[in-house]
Amino acid sequence: MILITGSNGQLGTELCHLLDERNITYTATDAAEMDITDKAAVDAVFQEVKPTFVFHCAAYTAVDKAEDEGKELDEKINVLGTKNIAEAAEAAGATLVYISTDYVFDGTNTGEYAADAETNPKNEYGRTKLAGERLVQSICSDYYIIRTSWVFGQYGHNFVYTMRRLAETYPTLTVVSDQVGRPTWTRTLAEFMVHVMETKPTTGIYHLSNDNSCSWYEFACEILKDFDVEVKPVTSEEYPQKAYRPKHSVMDLSKAKATGFAIPTWQEALAGFIKNI
Repeated sequence: MILITGSNGQLGTELCHLLDERNITYTATDAAEMDITDKAAVDAVFQEVKPTFVFHCAAYTAVDKAEDEGKELDEKINVLGTKNIAEAAEAAGATLVYISTDYVFDGTNTGEYAADAETNPKNEYGRTKLAGERLVQSICSDYYIIRTSWVFGQYGHNFVYTMRRLAETYPTLTVVSDQVGRPTWTRTLAEFMVHVMETKPTTGIYHLSNDNSCSWYEFACEILKDFDVEVKPVTSEEYPQKAYRPKHSVMDLSKAKATGFAIPTWQEALAGFIKNI
């Protein structure tokens, strides 16, 4: 049996739809069904469901809020919540899939970050997600940590929706051009998660985004190519944000590709997503 946490989130919803399409049964939980920060509640759900595979999609993802007003909640959900899920999964003898982030890196390298590259988070969100990774590694005997970046998809708020909405209101938009990474369609990520469950590659850390890299500015230009709007590049200094953003967080995808999973480019993924909506 499959158990999903965070099933109402951007990725969790995508994963549920994919499993429905493939007629794979699962139990979906969100905060209402299982508060992951409540150990007793987590243990009760695990005892009832008896999962063999757990997709841990629940997370606190408000990156800027995590720096101050959301700091306590960020810690509670991403660290304590992950600890509770990891302990319950281990007790159930289940395989745990934990979704992590490129923000575990500082973004100062010029090449691609390998799955075993040194981590050095520079914001609170990255710190708590890395703490979650380490808990999974220390508690679980059977786990996959999947780091992803720049997530967009049909369900929930994301950069693609924001750009398209703003383009309908403003004639000119400014977008940061000195932060480079890999966009990720939730569909591609969900497909890789199911692929991992079905093929059972070597456990450990994997990086999964869509192929090719770009800046936020280049991403915005592609999103808005059919809109009558001017997109202007700006530097990170001209667009200050509360939380530090890695300047160059391109993650190496070779380990994921070696499992036999075909990864579409971000351009192909974006086109597929826009066609769907």
